[in-house]
Amino acid sequence: MINDKILNILREEGTRQIKEHNFIASENFASEDVRYFCGSVFTNKYAEGFPGKRYYNGCKHYDELENYGIELVTKLYGCKFANIQPHSGANANLAIFKAFLKPGDTILGMDLSAGGHLSHGSPANLSGKWFDNHFYGVNEDGWLDYGEISAKAHELKPKMIIAGASAYPRQIDFLKFRKIADSVGALLLVDMAHYSGLIAGGVYESPLPHADFVTSTTHKTLRGARGGMILWNNEDYTKKINSGVFPGTQGGPLMNQVAGKTQSYYEASAHEFKEYSKQVVEMAELMCQTFKQNGIKLTTGGTDSHIILIHTGDKSGAEVADKLEAEHNIVVNKNSIPNDPRGVWETSGIRIGTAAMVTMHGNDEDYFKNIADIISDTIKL
Repeated sequence: MINDKILNILREEGTRQIKEHNFIASENFASEDVRYFCGSVFTNKYAEGFPGKRYYNGCKHYDELENYGIELVTKLYGCKFANIQPHSGANANLAIFKAFLKPGDTILGMDLSAGGHLSHGSPANLSGKWFDNHFYGVNEDGWLDYGEISAKAHELKPKMIIAGASAYPRQIDFLKFRKIADSVGALLLVDMAHYSGLIAGGVYESPLPHADFVTSTTHKTLRGARGGMILWNNEDYTKKINSGVFPGTQGGPLMNQVAGKTQSYYEASAHEFKEYSKQVVEMAELMCQTFKQNGIKLTTGGTDSHIILIHTGDKSGAEVADKLEAEHNIVVNKNSIPNDPRGVWETSGIRIGTAAMVTMHGNDEDYFKNIADIISDTIKL
């Protein structure tokens, strides 16, 4: 017997997602087929271990499913090995830390206030409590300063350098990070969570030729089931990475989510996904042009991805975000900008992304220009 209260909440959330304009950069709309597998009978079975080596019997179809998912994702990203069991991007990062670091080892990652991620060593996160964490930032215009990163790396001699961000709109130069890591004997982890769909679509440079290992979510620009994954090319890392996931940081994989991820890898392999990814960046660039015409300041002055980091001037980012939702049904998130004088619950900026609304509206230029005008007016008026 279905619970009416849960059903009503579900229906109301469905209505909200249709009614509101979702410009949160980390969100998207999974296909009906992805959602079908996430809600399938694959949820009923434990499958601890890996294909061919499970701790429970009855896993024949789970082996077939996981092997197929690995086949699809390695082909999609042009890499040799993959683990598609992580429950999230943060779990994938934790598995890498478990596999290759010891408590007290030095990590150099991007500062959260400059656009980094909690799981890259923030004091608020477990990663910030186990390791000797140090951070690089951006210059006053919001660009990564590779000279500064190199200088810090030579000073600190970290065991691991982390590249990747949650609020950096530009192309990250992964080759420069590789050279910096090699110059100090560090491992290079790239967290491509925000850019993974754009990389699959061929509109953002891939880190796979340069990184020791790459982690990602599967539900942002990749438009798949919620979850994480790890990709790599060096066979010598395989046992450590797999052990870092299970039993190192997780128990049984969520095989219904693995099924949804596998469907999303299949969808991202289609030509239509490449066109979608192209449109995501084009609409972001179009919105940047509109913002600049309206006198709105943007971190780095634009974007190479789906992300736009907008300065909100005299108003806080929280105030602008709340007003956009209340008055225009536009959903964004408050976000710190470089050298932000406001705290994280107020901020001096908002972060937007085009991935979700390109899923809904394609490359409707008038639509994206209109949204940019509304956001501009909300900031200025």
